[in-house]
Order: sequence, then structure tokens, then C-alpha cells
Amino acid sequence: MENEKVWFVTGASKGLGLSLIKLLLQTGYKVAATSRNAEEIGRVITADKENLLALTVDITDEGSVNSAITKTIAHFGKLDVIVNNAGYSIYGSVEVLSNEEFRKTIDVNLFGTINVIRAAMPHFRQQRSGYIFNISSVAGYKGFANSPSYAAGKFAVIGLSESLAEEIKPFGVKVTVVAPGFFRTSFLDKGDELISENAIDEYHVEALVDRLRAINGKQPGDPEKLVAALISLSKEQNPPVHLLMGPDAYQIVMQKRTAEQEEFEAWKGLTLSTDFDDELKADSQKFS
Repeated sequence: MENEKVWFVTGASKGLGLSLIKLLLQTGYKVAATSRNAEEIGRVITADKENLLALTVDITDEGSVNSAITKTIAHFGKLDVIVNNAGYSIYGSVEVLSNEEFRKTIDVNLFGTINVIRAAMPHFRQQRSGYIFNISSVAGYKGFANSPSYAAGKFAVIGLSESLAEEIKPFGVKVTVVAPGFFRTSFLDKGDELISENAIDEYHVEALVDRLRAINGKQPGDPEKLVAALISLSKEQNPPVHLLMGPDAYQIVMQKRTAEQEEFEAWKGLTLSTDFDDELKADSQKFS
């Protein structure tokens, strides 16, 4: 039966991850839910615990992730779907973000995702089935000022997912990279930790963070609809590799692509001018 599938969800103690595991448990799925502290999951999940395995996992630690995947399979007997949902952001310009700050963002958003995929793939490949959801962001399609480390990580997740989808399609394993816009979760529920400790006033990062705080709790996206869509997608035979979630995400990405196309066309002459001249002449003669 469909709801006998086993899901593995990172970042499950709050936000989209928490909404997802609640709905999965309510509909009878088995769930391994990870957090930096599994007790946080136990405090917020008060029902349907018989199908829940809460795990303390540091997704940036390969050994911790490998252990969690092994425990999941030992506990439930199999693994069917993974959701790389855990995320982290810090705001500040490229000039001010320290290597430590930048690397923390990349470690969580990119290498955490890679660690889970690498640990799960031997099982998926052996059973010739599986589904991988990688949660990126609209910021994975368009970079915004004062969030370069987050954009770098989320852009990378999209490229990773595209390559992964081609690699593992022969094994019957599916991949969807999800790029949400603004959804009403707790992702923005942070204090001064949002801002690099080296912030420079001229970059106006405080203004960005003030805008984000102002919309917190008023985001247009309904997380319950998003997670229901993920569960529905997991049943599809031919799901999309790329999925934008939210009208705001769709509008932002479409506007970005229109602007890109216009820029590419404006500089097309320079783009096409870089081949060796003799090859250009040879090619032109073929079609004359």
C-alpha cells in the first residue's frame, strides 16, 4: 500500500519539515524525522508516534547521517522517500561574510543534502526505487543582495538535483528539487543571528532584515498545501525534476528568465564572436 512507504525528513522539528511529518503520520506513513535535538520533535508530536522514529542528527556530519539512515532501515525495514528540508541562512554582503559564516550556510544547505543522498542511494539503487525531494528556494534561481551564501547554496542544490536526476534515473529513483517562495513558517523566527557580525552599514543589510521581519507571519504561502503537494507528488510515475511552489516564486523566476533572455540577446554578437575564424568560415560555407 502507498502509505506503507517510509519517509526520511531532515529539519523536522519546525517549519515545513514539521508540517510534513505531521501530515505523513496522520495519513499512516512511517517517518524517520531528524533534528539537531530529537527531543524537540518529541515535544511537538503528541500523536501517531507508533510510526515515528525521531533521530538526533547533524546533517553536516557524514557519520551522523550514515548512522541515521542505517537506524531508519533497521527500524522500519526499508526506506522509500527522503526529503532534504533542513536549511540555514545568514545575511551580509560577500565582503563581510567570514569564511566560517559562508561555510556554515553551504555545509547545511548543500553538503547536508549531499550527505543524506549519498547515504540513501545504495539502498535506493539496490531496490531499484526511491524518491528524493531536495528543498531549494526561489533564491536558488535568483540571487538577492546581502544573501550570497544562501543563494550560492540553493543554486548549487538545483544544479546537484539536475545532475543527480540524470545519474539515477536508470535505477528507477526519482528526483524533484522544490523551490518555494515565501511560506508562513518559522524560518524567519530569528534574532540578531540573521546578520553577519561583520556587517557594514553601507550595504544596508539591516533594511533587508527589517523587511523580512515585517513579513514574518504574513507570508502568502500555506505550508500545509505545500507538504500535501509533496505527498501527492510522491505517488506520481513521472514527477517534475523542477518544481516552483507559490505564485511569488513563479513570478520572480519568470521575470528573471525574461531579463536573462533580453541580456543574452543584447550581447549575442559578442557571444557568437569567440570561435576560430576559419571554423566560422567553414561552417558558413556548409550552409551557403
